Amino acid sequence: MGIIKSPRIQSIDILRGLVMVIMALDHVRDYFHKGALVSDPTNLDTTTPELFLTRFITHFCAPVFVFLAGTAAFLYGRNKSKEHLFKFLFTRGIWLIVVEIVIMNFLWWFDISYGFINLQVIWAIGLCMVILSILVFLPPKVLLVIGLLLIFGHNLLDGIQLSGNNPLAVLWYILHQSNFIQLGDRWIGILYPILPWVGVIVLGYCFGRLYQPDFKAAVRRQWLIWLGIGSLVLFFLLRSANIYGDMAAWSVQKDIVYSIISFFNVTKYPPSLLFLLVTLGPAFLFLLAVENIKNKFTDFLLVYGRVPFFYYVLHILIIHLAAVAGLLITGDDWTLMILDAAAMTSGELSGYGYSLWITYPVWVGVVALLYPLCLWYMKYKANNRDKWWLSYL
Repeated sequence: MGIIKSPRIQSIDILRGLVMVIMALDHVRDYFHKGALVSDPTNLDTTTPELFLTRFITHFCAPVFVFLAGTAAFLYGRNKSKEHLFKFLFTRGIWLIVVEIVIMNFLWWFDISYGFINLQVIWAIGLCMVILSILVFLPPKVLLVIGLLLIFGHNLLDGIQLSGNNPLAVLWYILHQSNFIQLGDRWIGILYPILPWVGVIVLGYCFGRLYQPDFKAAVRRQWLIWLGIGSLVLFFLLRSANIYGDMAAWSVQKDIVYSIISFFNVTKYPPSLLFLLVTLGPAFLFLLAVENIKNKFTDFLLVYGRVPFFYYVLHILIIHLAAVAGLLITGDDWTLMILDAAAMTSGELSGYGYSLWITYPVWVGVVALLYPLCLWYMKYKANNRDKWWLSYL
């Protein structure tokens, strides 16, 4: 398979492509696995090792996606003025927020009343980009300090828990406490509080300096080794001690398998320090491993990694339509897939779903179906770089 030559950095696109493929597994599980819409796969009382692992491997997606959004911002702006970069990040951030609220919420739920608005990763990236558009005017060392303080220090705020729909509480939900709020008949889910995510995108922006043309490859590889191994060593030290870094401590369970599950069962909403260490650490090592590798598999991942937004929007639509088709084929009520807050809290979805043996083949089928569409769009973007609007898609 021939990949169009591009000034983009292939290892970064390959990593992004990998997490995009893995991400589809989590979303297929959401729509296809039995009980996924009404239960938590990380609940030690109800999960199985296979289900927990299926969920855990998808934890890598959001941190890597947000981190690389920061890296991409640096690489985009390295030869442009700060004013130009500010305008690009600010407008793109606002665009992503609108996409999350208007487009993605419809694709997720097929509910034209927008009875449930879930503010997820696209919203978080958009808001982080708006904030980053202002922060880029700061000196690099100040940015690095800000990023590290937010990631390493935000768990000090775990004890602050608010309730209600008053403005202060809503602001705190947006900043650090994942929660749901009710406005009349409409529910709003704030699952991605942004304080730690701002830290992730800022550090991703700083990380982009390692990929400047004049940065020595040997030095970059050394940094990737230290960042990868250092993150994982720090994770194991902090997690073993149960001192700091995650609001949910691990504990010995009924057997060694569930004790291991408890150990790796770190908090995503908001992402704890330990969650970020155990997900970003392997990402650094992956970048090191694929820096000089080119084969059919990396070319395959490259396609998804170069059109992530296009892929993200399409994959939710296709997965949701596939779930509707599954109900039609089995003769069940397809309107179960028109989801709203009432449907998810009434218990009518408790019996819906299939085994993991069905979930995984559907995932493979969705990824395969998206490949030719993503390949076409990747080539279209590469051949039409003069079209400014393509940078927003």
